[in-house]
Amino acid sequence: MTLVAGIDSSTQSCKVVVRDAETGGLVREGRAAHPDGTEVHPSHWWSALRSALTDAGGLDDVSAVSVAGQQHGMVCLDEDGEVVREALLWNDTRSAAAAASLTDELGAAEWAARIGLVPVASFTITKLRWLAQHEPANAKRTAAVCLPHDWLTWRLRGTGDLADLVTDRSDASGTGYFDSVTNAYVPELVSLALGRSDVVLPRVLGPAEFVDGPVRLGAGAGDNAAAMLGVGGGSDVVVSLGTSGVVTATSDVRAQDPSGIVAGFADATGRYLPLACTLNAARVLDATARMLGVDLTKLSELALSAKPGAEGVVMVPYLEGERTPNLPDATGALHGLTLTNATPANIARAAVEGMLCGLAVGLDALAEQGADVTGVRLVGGAAASRAVREIAPTVFGVPVTVPAPGEYVADGAARQAAWTLAGGDTPPEWAGADSTRYEAAAVPQIRARYGDAARKYLNR
Repeated sequence: MTLVAGIDSSTQSCKVVVRDAETGGLVREGRAAHPDGTEVHPSHWWSALRSALTDAGGLDDVSAVSVAGQQHGMVCLDEDGEVVREALLWNDTRSAAAAASLTDELGAAEWAARIGLVPVASFTITKLRWLAQHEPANAKRTAAVCLPHDWLTWRLRGTGDLADLVTDRSDASGTGYFDSVTNAYVPELVSLALGRSDVVLPRVLGPAEFVDGPVRLGAGAGDNAAAMLGVGGGSDVVVSLGTSGVVTATSDVRAQDPSGIVAGFADATGRYLPLACTLNAARVLDATARMLGVDLTKLSELALSAKPGAEGVVMVPYLEGERTPNLPDATGALHGLTLTNATPANIARAAVEGMLCGLAVGLDALAEQGADVTGVRLVGGAAASRAVREIAPTVFGVPVTVPAPGEYVADGAARQAAWTLAGGDTPPEWAGADSTRYEAAAVPQIRARYGDAARKYLNR
């Protein structure tokens, strides 16, 4: 049996799966936690990876590895390969003003046309502008800029040479300075942000390319692209409910949305990955459960005991700011409370509906970019909630399929690693996970009330 390993270095933890390269069968797995925070020294990711690899039985019998990772994070290295400062993660919104100024300097339509993105605080380019403005000494020290998965692949490679940094199209497409149509960096955009363009940027590998190290190392991928490869999205739109909420699909054409709601990313197979993202997903449920003094199972029971629409209670769940819409300084709000509807059940229901309504905005935006939204595949930690699974069709208005729980980002990375061994134009076919289909009549007033509440927030 030939074994491959897939690594998911996410915001909250590192997961490793070891799978049969031919069938995709799971052989063993491991995990380790990451520290909290929106800026983290990359050494914590390396420590967690080593721990997770040990937990998964190591790599001695593994033929190929690929690393998937959280997108957009800014890792700056000096000329000796040392980390200049803690990495700013995708969910660090301090670069919101930088995003606004970058957008104004070229115009949203020009950004969308050139690279398929309109700058928001998540993207690496905005963090480079923030660095240049607020930490000029660190900006001057920076000799190379890479992303979390790039840095881990480089550490696994072990050369310490900045010239050996590599990345893939999917993760590069989320930087804000890479054109996924020409598959080339745009130096003038790097200069626009950082004030110079002489920094080393990782070489972009093709989907099945690899580099040598102690073990064959695949190109890796951004977490969303890897998840799509792991779950086998097919024709369905995939909605992922993790730390962030993501709505995505595959396409042969790069999205070009000047509103900035849909980002025109690349996928892990050579195609494109139109994507809308909310900053607030599973942790909305965590926060609501904490507020109500219950666990997540009880929160689900409470939500399902309330009527659709929560008797008029609406949660606008911008608990960590928001990216869709672009409101980095926003906070959450409960609307429509009265003496009669202010119950734990209605608040629980409103939290689930509000989280899903935020993602439904992304579904609408993808449809406007040409995606066929006739079914949704629901993955991520919050998809384990019975309330989320049963309420989702009433909000989305289409059938919802929920695959069995799995580490789909790590699985996608493992499938990519197997691709480096098999070669060819497409990744190897692996058996898909068992799934359950949920159908329910749409309840339009849920989204209508949410829309009214969100507009009140926007018009403050």
